[in-house]
Amino acid sequence: MRGRNSHGNYTNPCLSMHQPWASLLVYGIKRVEGRSWPSPIRDVESKGGYCRRLWIHAASKVPDEATIKAMEDFYREIYAVNGITDVKFPEHYPVSRLLGCVEVVGCLEREELAGWEMVPEGVRLEAQTDFCWLCEQPQKLLIPFEMRGYQGVYNLEKKIYDSAVRGLRPVEGPLPVKFPLPDPGDRFSLKPGSIAAHFPKSTGSEVQTSSNLDAAIAGARAAATQFSKKDQNSQTTQNSKPDSIRTRQMTRKLTEEDETVSPDLGKSFDKVGLTSDKEERVNQTMHEGSSSDVQPPSADSRPRSGAPSKIFAAALKGLTRS
Repeated sequence: MRGRNSHGNYTNPCLSMHQPWASLLVYGIKRVEGRSWPSPIRDVESKGGYCRRLWIHAASKVPDEATIKAMEDFYREIYAVNGITDVKFPEHYPVSRLLGCVEVVGCLEREELAGWEMVPEGVRLEAQTDFCWLCEQPQKLLIPFEMRGYQGVYNLEKKIYDSAVRGLRPVEGPLPVKFPLPDPGDRFSLKPGSIAAHFPKSTGSEVQTSSNLDAAIAGARAAATQFSKKDQNSQTTQNSKPDSIRTRQMTRKLTEEDETVSPDLGKSFDKVGLTSDKEERVNQTMHEGSSSDVQPPSADSRPRSGAPSKIFAAALKGLTRS
C-alpha cells in the first residue's frame, strides 16, 4: 500500500465519498474537496498529456436528513456571501453509484486558500481542512450506475471508464470558479506554497463571518466528524475481538457482497438513486465527512470488473435511439 503522499500510476483516478458531499461536488455546488493529505492527481500523466479528471463515486451509507440539511445550510450561507440566494440542490443523493467527475486543478493548504483574495469569498470559506483540492468543470452521468468503491484514490476499471465517459454531461454550478494558475505554462503549478510565492499581494485575512454563517460552519463540521467517530469506535470494538471471530466475520461479509447490477439501471435518476445500501468492500474513515482519511492504496489496486459497464453501455444506446 502506498502512503498518502506518494504518487501512483493513476490513469482514470476515482474517489469514493459519502453523501451528500459526493453529489454536491458533481453538481458544482462544492468547489473544494477537503483532505488531510495533498492531492495526488496533479502529477498524473496520460497519453493526451496530463490527466486532471477525478471520478466521483458515492459510498454506500444513506445520508440522514440532519446531515443533508446541515450541508445544504452551509452552502446556502457561503453562497449568500457572494449575493447568490437561489442554490438548486440535488433532488436525491444516490448511494453506491458512480456519479460523474471533476477536474482537480490544484491543491492548497487551508490557510492559503482562506486568505487568497483572488477567488470569491464563498470559495475561501470552503477551506475547512488541512489540504484543499481545487475543483472545476463538474460533469455528471446521465445515468449514475452501481459500482463498488475503495479506499483513497484508485483507478476506475477501464471497461467502466469507457462506458461512463460517453454518458457525461457538463454541469453549471451556482457560481463556477476559475482558479488562477501561478504559472500559466504549468497546469500543475497551483500547489502548496505557490500562492505566497507567485501572488504575494493577493493574500490577506480570512473572510469575516456572521452569526448565521458561524452556525452553518459549525453544523457542517459536526456533520463531517460523525463518520470518523463512528469508524474509530467500530475499529476499536473490532480489534478487541479474537482473530478467529474477525476472520469469520470478514469472510461472511465478503461472501454476502452482491456482484450484480441494479435492474433499475435504465430507469430515471430518481428511481435509480436510492435503491442500494450495499457496503463497500473496505470501510472508509472520512475526513470532512466526504473524504477518506486513511492511506490510499496503490493506484494498481484495481476494482473488480463485472456487468456494470455492459449494462451502462446498453442503457446509453437505448437513450440514443430514443
